[in-house]
Amino acid sequence: MADHALNVLFLCTHNSARSILAEAILNHIGRGRFKAHSAGSSPRDKQQPHPLGLQVLRQAGISTEGLYSKSWDEFGRPDAPHMDLVITVCDNAAGEVCPFWPGQPATAHWGYPDPSAGDGSEAQKLEAFRQTLLALKRRLELLVNLPAEKLEKTLLQQTARQLNQA
Repeated sequence: MADHALNVLFLCTHNSARSILAEAILNHIGRGRFKAHSAGSSPRDKQQPHPLGLQVLRQAGISTEGLYSKSWDEFGRPDAPHMDLVITVCDNAAGEVCPFWPGQPATAHWGYPDPSAGDGSEAQKLEAFRQTLLALKRRLELLVNLPAEKLEKTLLQQTARQLNQA
C-alpha cells in the first residue's frame, strides 16, 4: 500500500444519507489508512445531511463534524484530492454517467436501500437509518481489515467489487 491514506469517495444521488453515513463511518474506523469523502450526483439546492442520519451516527459514537452535502463536481476539479476508490452506494448514482476522475481510481457499486424513503413513522425511519449504518459498517470493516497487498491499485477494484458480495 502507498505511504499515504487511500482516498475513498462515496457517491449517491443527493449526498444526504447513505454516502454521508459511509464517509463518517470509514473516517471513524479507517485507522489513518483511509480518508473518506462523499458527494452526490445531483444534490438538491441547499441540501443538508439527513437529520436522522446524523442522529444515528452520533448515537453510534461517530463524529458528524464537518459533514455536509456536496456535488461530485467538487472532486473533478484540479485542486481536489486524488481518489483511489470511488464507490456508489445507491442504484441511481450507479447508473449515471460519472465525471472523469483524475488518476482513474478503482470503482465499485455497493447498493443499499434509501433509509429516508417511505412513509413510515419517525421510529421506523430511524431504525432504517440504524440498519443502513450497521450494514455499511460491516462492509467497511472488511475493507479496513484487508491486508495491504489487497489495497494495491491493481487489485483494489476487484477487491472492492468482491466486498459487494459480503
